[in-house]
Amino acid sequence: MELIALRAAVFDLDGTLIDTEPRNRVMWSRLFDAHGAPYDDAVIASFAGRRGMEVLAGLAHLFPGRTAEELFEEALSYGTLPGLPLAAPVPGAVELVRSLVAAGVPLAVVTSGQRSYAEGLLEELGVRDLLDLVVTAGDVVTGKPHPEGYLAAARDLDVTPRDAVGFEDAPAGVAAVKAAGMTCVGVTTTQPVGALAEADHVVADLKEVDVVAGPALRVRGR
Repeated sequence: MELIALRAAVFDLDGTLIDTEPRNRVMWSRLFDAHGAPYDDAVIASFAGRRGMEVLAGLAHLFPGRTAEELFEEALSYGTLPGLPLAAPVPGAVELVRSLVAAGVPLAVVTSGQRSYAEGLLEELGVRDLLDLVVTAGDVVTGKPHPEGYLAAARDLDVTPRDAVGFEDAPAGVAAVKAAGMTCVGVTTTQPVGALAEADHVVADLKEVDVVAGPALRVRGR
């Protein structure tokens, strides 16, 4: 158990505040199936934490004649179909956000999702009005694992990266937090502990993180 002093907290969204991974995996799988493109679990997992269009650009050879933009829009369209797994808040996520706000800690979200998608999920969680800043895929030139989004959040929250804590569930996100110079708390919502080895701390969910006077975080994971 360790205390981490902080002046700001920055959260990833998918898999960190809300578990959308089962739904997203179905959407990406449907895209590959629709085009007869080969894939395995590793290919689908490669989308986690990254901007979908960037991943698709690297897989363009599997979809001859289609652009990454077209494929991305097609994948999004599958999100409106019935039968998708429901997204649920990560245990402890909403409570942690509210505790940080009560302690006067500025908050941001840095997500690889599009703004309308991110804003909708945050409203669904009931925390959008508690956030000072939301950085989405369209707000950066280069997505995770590049640190641009996290550096932008620190700048706009007016804190140095070393005084901020970033929460992530995917290897690309952990790499982005660390490259930005922030302390990273990895959450094993969607990945095994070993995949988040670069994180400074790893927890099973956000119930293992408490806000204490300082303000500081008490982390009960490893």
